[in-house]
Amino acid sequence: MEEYIVGLEKEFSLIENGFKEEEKRALTDYNSNDNEYIKKLAFLAYKSDTYQVRMYGVFLFGYLSEQDDILAYMRDEVSKDDNWRVQEVLAKAFDEFCKKIGYEKALPTIDEWLKNNNPNTRRAVTEGLRIWTSRPYFKENPNEAIERIANLKEDASEYVRKSVGNALRDISKKFPELIKLELDSWKLESKEIKQVYKLASKLMVSPRHLCLLR
Repeated sequence: MEEYIVGLEKEFSLIENGFKEEEKRALTDYNSNDNEYIKKLAFLAYKSDTYQVRMYGVFLFGYLSEQDDILAYMRDEVSKDDNWRVQEVLAKAFDEFCKKIGYEKALPTIDEWLKNNNPNTRRAVTEGLRIWTSRPYFKENPNEAIERIANLKEDASEYVRKSVGNALRDISKKFPELIKLELDSWKLESKEIKQVYKLASKLMVSPRHLCLLR
């Protein structure tokens, strides 16, 4: 197993952009081995100094995320990784968890992660579920998505706020009236809300608020 990881480090270190190769290999390995083996492999991969191999490991965590200890490790430990590419994969792994158990059943976990102290954990949800209203349950209940995302409009992290604004803008393409109702209810008093408003309303800026956004 350790030799396999060394091989992955040599192979993946040549990949500077994207994540498709790591994702493809992770899925192939997951489908070819039992969960006990994959769990050991995932943790070993995540110890690698090569971020591309850690990305591969996080994809494996996503496939194993129905296991409570794996999901907790993603929430508490992977969220501390200082490589932004690994954080992008954490978002994908969280969406994989939601897809596996069903988005409606995942609501308590979604809400728990959205309230987590680590901004990377919160962003894993807002970013991972984009486009929210293309996912089952939220597709039929768009207000459930809008409410959860909008609750972070004053998030302390700019990283999270950008994800929030972009996620709301995504939804506005199919549900412009719902996003307009939400945005019109905001008091544009803080720079944090103004930032999110600008991003969310790019497709529908209200003249009433233009002067407030300057």
